[in-house]
Amino acid sequence: MKKGRLDGLILVLLGMIVFLVVGIAWRHVSLIEMGDFKVVYYPARCLLQHGDPYSERDVLRVYQGEDRERPNEPILDRQVKTRFFYPPTALIVTLPFAFVGFAAGKLLWTVFLTLSLVLASILACDMAGDLAPLLSGFLAGFALMNSFWLFMVGNAAAIAVGLCVIAVWCFYRGRLVVLGVLCLALSLALKPNDSGLVWLCLLLVGGAFRKRALQALFTVVILSLPVVLWVTYVSSHWLQELQANMAFFSGVGSIVDPAATGMTGRNMDSLVQLQSVAGIFFTNPSTYNLIAYAIGIVLILIWVVLTARTRPTPIGVSLALAAAAPLSMLPTYHMQHDAKLILLTIPACAMLWARRGALGWLAMLVTAAGFVVNGDIFSGIRILLTRGILVPQPTFASRLITVVFTRPAPLVLLLMAVFYLWVLAKHSLLDQENRGFEALPEQVTVSNRIRSSPFSTMKIKANPQAKLVMWQGD
Repeated sequence: MKKGRLDGLILVLLGMIVFLVVGIAWRHVSLIEMGDFKVVYYPARCLLQHGDPYSERDVLRVYQGEDRERPNEPILDRQVKTRFFYPPTALIVTLPFAFVGFAAGKLLWTVFLTLSLVLASILACDMAGDLAPLLSGFLAGFALMNSFWLFMVGNAAAIAVGLCVIAVWCFYRGRLVVLGVLCLALSLALKPNDSGLVWLCLLLVGGAFRKRALQALFTVVILSLPVVLWVTYVSSHWLQELQANMAFFSGVGSIVDPAATGMTGRNMDSLVQLQSVAGIFFTNPSTYNLIAYAIGIVLILIWVVLTARTRPTPIGVSLALAAAAPLSMLPTYHMQHDAKLILLTIPACAMLWARRGALGWLAMLVTAAGFVVNGDIFSGIRILLTRGILVPQPTFASRLITVVFTRPAPLVLLLMAVFYLWVLAKHSLLDQENRGFEALPEQVTVSNRIRSSPFSTMKIKANPQAKLVMWQGD
């Protein structure tokens, strides 16, 4: 292994150590440790006992029957664990952990969560490790060390994001594609709102990626059918119950209320969707939802057009994925832990950084800002320093200050999305003139990973003096 790649890997491993040490230490002192695992455990356990996983009454019976929660537990904590708000497809992933019981399930969930996120960080670094190994390793390691809250609460986002990134690496490198198809299918089943736009990206860029996306879709449909039929059998009105549970948590003052009356900005699981910004300026849900949907849908439509025009080259695919990751978070319900999906911006950032120049510096600064603002360390410091300005005064300046200091994550994700959309548009325009950004270090030409990847059908021309290669479609 070349020294640069080894140094990058060491940075990721250092991030892993912090991720585990801080996460384990926090588990020992926190009253809510593995609380998000219980969110998916009790409903799955309820279904195994032929109950309705979307009925609070049925899940509460299992919750009380297992008798492991604190008698003085806050009502909201109990309601989060007994009002299931995941799609029924998520039970494909959670049922095996519920089947083995709480102790074994908790241990296996922790192992699966850890392996998913750590491996995803390593592979995100690897996708551009030949170009900017230190930058890639730093970003991936920094993201990992700032995910200790995920480890502490055991949120399913770590698994969904991890499996999604692993799948992208498999398709990008052209290795273990069967594993990649299964990983993407499970990620879609568990949290389709996280990996859905990534799946669409693979579908739009075409070539081998489209084939893998269709295989993943077929797999998730086949796996989901028995579970959906099972849930429908025990509760023919599960969809209405799911909608009611979601509405309950998005009510005024609740945990996913994006307005100033909600808990956004007050805890580590803050919302990162655009509604949490618009909700500070407009109190009517119809208004701030309309604003968020309008911005998000317009940007996604632009991304769809650009991605569909992009050839399946390394830089083209990387830029499309880099725009998709932050875009996924903006229009619909997403918490900060879902934003770990920006691991997929690392390859594009590294490729632009390797070219140096103003664009490379801008890519590094914008991407680094996303990792910092969506990290647990920054969030903890922000919460401690901004407790006094959570409720804005009825002036524009006060509301703007409230957004910037208490809810910066959606703004930075929007900045990342717009930046990578701009670079993707620029690349697409140049690509039409065969002058795209496909400029990579010469050592990539002898890489077995490239020879066996979906890009192996492309012609490679080397320029020994400039130490560059140009990827051109057949």
